[in-house]
Amino acid sequence: MNRLEGKHCVVTGGARGIGRAIALAFAREGADVVILDRNEELAAKTADEARNMGVRSAAFAADVSDEQSATAALQRAEEAIGSVDVLVNNAGISDSALLVDLSVEAWDRMIAVNLRSVFLCTRVVLPGMIGRRWGRIISTSSQLAHKGGVELVHYAAAKAGILGFTRSLAYEVAQFGITVNAICPGPIETDMSATLSEAWRARKRAEVPLGRFGHVEEIAPTAVLLASDEGSYYTGASLNPNGGDVMI
Repeated sequence: MNRLEGKHCVVTGGARGIGRAIALAFAREGADVVILDRNEELAAKTADEARNMGVRSAAFAADVSDEQSATAALQRAEEAIGSVDVLVNNAGISDSALLVDLSVEAWDRMIAVNLRSVFLCTRVVLPGMIGRRWGRIISTSSQLAHKGGVELVHYAAAKAGILGFTRSLAYEVAQFGITVNAICPGPIETDMSATLSEAWRARKRAEVPLGRFGHVEEIAPTAVLLASDEGSYYTGASLNPNGGDVMI
C-alpha cells in the first residue's frame, strides 16, 4: 500500500473499463488522480470513488484525440492536483470490419483516438517531467499489436503504433529519469469489447490458452508496478497480461 503516495496521476479514458480500474488502483496506493474522458458523468463517478479513498481526485470531459481539448484538459488536471508525475494513455475505441469494408473515416477515427491521443497527451506533460527529472508514461496497447486479428486491421495498426512510440520515446527521455512503457492486455471483459461481434468473441476465447476473457482488475496491477519505484528498471517495455494469447 501507499506505493504511489504523493504522486499526481492522469488516466485518459478513465471513466470505465481498464482505465477506471487503473485510476482506482492508483488511488488505493495513495496517488492523486484525474480522470479524463468524453463521458464526464461516468468520469465524475470514478473520481468520487477515488476521493472516498482519501486522495484528491477530479474528472474533466475531454476528447484527447483533439489537440486543443487534450491540452486544455491536462492544464485543468494540473490545476486540480499539481504537476503530472504519471500519465496513463488509456483512451481507446474498437470496432470490427474487414479491410475491404473499412471506410477511410473509420480508419482515421481509430488512429486518432487510439494513437494520436498518445502523442498529444504525452507531448503536453513531458516538458514538466523533464524539468523535474522524473516521470512515468504508460500507454495501453494490446496483444493484437503483436498478433493482429481478423477484422481488426485498423485497431491492430493503432496499437502497434503505440509500441513504436513507446520504444522510441524511451530512448529519448531515459536520461531525464522518465520511463515509458506499454501494457498489452489480452481480450478483457469491458464495454468496449462487448461491441465486437459474438462470433469474433467466440473465436477469440477459443484461441486463449486460459480459455476466457480477462477482467480489468487483472490489468490494473501492471500499471501500478510501472508507475511505482518497483517498476523503475522497466523502460521501452511492453508487458503482456493476456492469458497466454501471445507468449513473448
